[in-house]
Amino acid sequence: MSETNTVSPLRQRMIEDMAARKLNPHTQRGHIYSCKRFAAWLKRSPDTATPDEVRRFQLYLIESGTSICNRNRIMTGVRFLFRVTLRRHDLAAEVWHIKEPERLPPVLSPEEVKRVLTMATSLKARAMLTPNIAGCFQAAVSISQ
Repeated sequence: MSETNTVSPLRQRMIEDMAARKLNPHTQRGHIYSCKRFAAWLKRSPDTATPDEVRRFQLYLIESGTSICNRNRIMTGVRFLFRVTLRRHDLAAEVWHIKEPERLPPVLSPEEVKRVLTMATSLKARAMLTPNIAGCFQAAVSISQ
Protein backbone atom coordinates (compact mmCIF):
# COMPACT_ATOMS: atom_id res chain seq x y z
CA MET A 1 0.00 0.00 0.00
CA SER A 2 1.49 3.30 -1.08
CA GLU A 3 0.67 6.46 0.83
CA THR A 4 1.33 9.72 -0.96
CA ASN A 5 1.63 12.91 0.99
CA THR A 6 1.09 15.82 -1.36
CA VAL A 7 2.43 19.13 -0.21
CA SER A 8 0.68 22.25 -1.42
CA PRO A 9 2.81 24.69 -3.43
CA LEU A 10 2.34 27.33 -0.70
CA ARG A 11 3.56 24.98 2.05
CA GLN A 12 6.50 23.87 -0.12
CA ARG A 13 7.49 27.48 -0.75
CA MET A 14 7.28 28.24 2.98
CA ILE A 15 9.44 25.21 3.79
CA GLU A 16 12.00 26.37 1.24
CA ASP A 17 11.96 29.91 2.69
CA MET A 18 12.55 28.57 6.19
CA ALA A 19 15.34 26.24 5.01
CA ALA A 20 17.00 29.11 3.13
CA ARG A 21 17.05 31.08 6.38
CA LYS A 22 18.43 28.03 8.23
CA LEU A 23 15.61 27.94 10.76
CA ASN A 24 15.82 25.10 13.25
CA PRO A 25 13.73 22.05 12.22
CA HIS A 26 11.70 22.42 15.43
CA THR A 27 10.95 26.04 14.54
CA GLN A 28 9.99 24.99 11.02
CA ARG A 29 7.53 22.40 12.36
CA GLY A 30 6.06 25.02 14.70
CA HIS A 31 5.59 27.56 11.89
CA ILE A 32 3.96 24.94 9.65
CA TYR A 33 1.64 23.88 12.49
CA SER A 34 0.73 27.53 13.13
CA CYS A 35 -0.18 28.14 9.50
CA LYS A 36 -2.09 24.85 9.39
CA ARG A 37 -4.10 25.98 12.43
CA PHE A 38 -4.80 29.36 10.83
CA ALA A 39 -5.91 27.67 7.58
CA ALA A 40 -8.18 25.29 9.52
CA TRP A 41 -9.82 28.23 11.28
CA LEU A 42 -10.07 30.16 8.01
CA LYS A 43 -11.41 27.07 6.16
CA ARG A 44 -9.37 27.97 3.08
CA SER A 45 -5.83 28.78 2.00
CA PRO A 46 -4.08 31.44 4.13
CA ASP A 47 -2.97 33.33 1.03
CA THR A 48 -6.59 34.50 0.59
CA ALA A 49 -6.86 35.99 4.10
CA THR A 50 -7.92 39.57 4.71
CA PRO A 51 -6.62 41.91 7.43
CA ASP A 52 -9.93 41.61 9.28
CA GLU A 53 -9.65 37.81 9.29
CA VAL A 54 -6.14 38.01 10.74
CA ARG A 55 -7.47 40.25 13.51
CA ARG A 56 -10.42 37.92 14.17
CA PHE A 57 -8.10 34.89 14.33
CA GLN A 58 -6.01 36.61 16.99
CA LEU A 59 -9.15 37.42 18.96
CA TYR A 60 -10.28 33.80 18.56
CA LEU A 61 -6.99 32.58 20.05
CA ILE A 62 -7.41 34.88 23.04
CA GLU A 63 -11.07 33.98 23.59
CA SER A 64 -10.40 30.24 23.26
CA GLY A 65 -8.04 30.40 26.24
CA THR A 66 -4.77 29.97 24.37
CA SER A 67 -1.92 31.09 26.63
CA ILE A 68 -0.09 34.30 25.77
CA CYS A 69 3.08 32.34 25.01
CA ASN A 70 1.32 29.94 22.61
CA ARG A 71 -0.65 32.73 20.98
CA ASN A 72 2.53 34.69 20.29
CA ARG A 73 4.23 31.52 18.95
CA ILE A 74 1.33 30.78 16.60
CA MET A 75 1.21 34.33 15.30
CA THR A 76 4.98 34.35 14.73
CA GLY A 77 4.56 31.45 12.30
CA VAL A 78 1.63 33.13 10.57
CA ARG A 79 3.59 36.39 10.33
CA PHE A 80 6.52 34.52 8.74
CA LEU A 81 4.12 33.18 6.10
CA PHE A 82 2.74 36.64 5.34
CA ARG A 83 6.00 38.60 5.49
CA VAL A 84 8.48 36.20 3.88
CA THR A 85 6.62 33.62 1.81
CA LEU A 86 3.68 35.67 0.55
CA ARG A 87 5.34 39.10 0.80
CA ARG A 88 2.05 40.45 2.13
CA HIS A 89 3.38 43.15 4.44
CA ASP A 90 -0.12 44.55 4.87
CA LEU A 91 -1.18 41.29 6.58
CA ALA A 92 2.08 40.93 8.50
CA ALA A 93 1.45 44.38 9.98
CA GLU A 94 -1.85 43.11 11.40
CA VAL A 95 -0.05 40.58 13.62
CA TRP A 96 0.52 41.87 17.13
CA HIS A 97 2.11 40.27 20.14
CA ILE A 98 0.87 40.39 23.70
CA LYS A 99 3.37 41.12 26.42
CA GLU A 100 3.28 38.58 29.23
CA PRO A 101 2.67 40.15 32.64
CA GLU A 102 5.62 40.00 34.99
CA ARG A 103 5.05 37.76 37.95
CA LEU A 104 6.32 38.82 41.35
CA PRO A 105 8.39 36.20 43.14
CA PRO A 106 6.75 34.57 46.14
CA VAL A 107 7.42 36.35 49.42
CA LEU A 108 7.93 34.41 52.64
CA SER A 109 5.80 35.26 55.62
CA PRO A 110 7.57 35.98 58.94
CA GLU A 111 6.58 32.50 60.19
CA GLU A 112 8.11 30.88 57.09
CA VAL A 113 11.31 32.87 57.62
CA LYS A 114 11.54 31.58 61.20
CA ARG A 115 10.99 28.02 59.98
CA VAL A 116 13.74 28.32 57.37
CA LEU A 117 16.19 29.75 59.89
CA THR A 118 15.44 27.05 62.47
CA MET A 119 16.08 24.39 59.82
CA ALA A 120 19.60 25.71 59.36
CA THR A 121 21.49 23.57 61.84
CA SER A 122 24.96 25.03 61.63
CA LEU A 123 26.00 28.56 62.51
CA LYS A 124 27.59 28.92 59.07
CA ALA A 125 24.32 28.04 57.28
CA ARG A 126 22.34 30.40 59.49
CA ALA A 127 24.86 33.20 58.86
CA MET A 128 24.52 32.68 55.09
CA LEU A 129 20.70 32.66 55.17
CA THR A 130 20.04 35.54 57.54
CA PRO A 131 21.22 38.48 55.35
CA ASN A 132 19.50 37.06 52.27
CA ILE A 133 16.19 36.50 54.02
CA ALA A 134 16.38 39.84 55.83
CA GLY A 135 16.97 41.64 52.53
CA CYS A 136 14.08 39.86 50.88
CA PHE A 137 11.83 40.57 53.84
CA GLN A 138 12.70 44.29 53.77
CA ALA A 139 12.03 44.43 50.03
CA ALA A 140 8.67 42.71 50.51
CA VAL A 141 7.68 45.15 53.27
CA SER A 142 8.64 48.19 51.15
CA ILE A 143 6.65 46.82 48.16
CA SER A 144 3.54 46.16 50.24
CA GLN A 145 3.49 49.70 51.65
